[in-house]
Amino acid sequence: MSETPEDYYQAFVREKQARDELELLLEEKTRALYESNQALEEKVLQLQTQQAVLMQAEKMATLGTLSAGVAHEINNPLAYAMSNLESLNYVKPVFNELLCISNDYIAGKITSEDALTALKRLNKQQSFDFLITDIDELLEDAQEGLRRIGAIVKNLLSFARPKNNLLAMSDISNSLDSALKLLHNQLKNVHLICHIQPIPLSYCNLAALNQVIVNLLLNAKQACDEQHRKAEIIVELFSKQKFIYLSVSDNGCGMSEETKKHIFDPFYTTKPVGQGTGMGMSIVYSIIQEHQGQILIESSLGVGSKITCELPILSMPDL
Repeated sequence: MSETPEDYYQAFVREKQARDELELLLEEKTRALYESNQALEEKVLQLQTQQAVLMQAEKMATLGTLSAGVAHEINNPLAYAMSNLESLNYVKPVFNELLCISNDYIAGKITSEDALTALKRLNKQQSFDFLITDIDELLEDAQEGLRRIGAIVKNLLSFARPKNNLLAMSDISNSLDSALKLLHNQLKNVHLICHIQPIPLSYCNLAALNQVIVNLLLNAKQACDEQHRKAEIIVELFSKQKFIYLSVSDNGCGMSEETKKHIFDPFYTTKPVGQGTGMGMSIVYSIIQEHQGQILIESSLGVGSKITCELPILSMPDL
């Protein structure tokens, strides 16, 4: 049976209808996919914001732990700076009189003989030679104390400010140096051994890595607090092939297999209530992951722990 033009037309209509339905279905699926993608992007942004808030909260909790030590670090140089400046008050009358004699002589109110007599009397009351030496020492000590306070405040501000996600070619040893300065008072009773080798620059966030090192050092110190033997912490920083290795070892209480299994879980902590947020190691893990690295843990109960961060040496990406 031969096909008529009407048959061809009907087939064309059916094919067009099927094609229109398919295009409509494809459009609906594309719209649904776009909306799902938008929702997913919003969720990712929300999670990133929440992570930043958690990291900042952990920083503030860490600063609370450091507060007593930092207060002591500031009080010592502040005390002798204030003491030296107060000492200057005792010699201020001598300088005032010295300036008055000089001013009167320049103005012609007294003769050179009168000025010489007054200066000899003043020198007998307070030796000028002693003043010259003493004032230099007082001012140098006060300036050194204020410089130390400035450095402590600078380190605190650097640690406390929110992570700015600033990635740059940097030397990770700068983060280690900053963390050690910040924790100077906390670690003063610890036998601290540092093996630091020159390392290449890497594309990283120094502010974030500073938080990693502070958390690792604080954990090591707190693990040692529970032991009766002399606390010892070993810090190593070196590069090998295409990686930078940062490790913190201690002779503290060590970790059980259960603790090692959950150490990176958010809010998991073995510390007493009120002494830990349980977010420290979770944030450390997150930061190392952001740097495409990994964390290796070696620990034995009653012996100690060694936490090693393996970070790839990254180059600045092409823009």
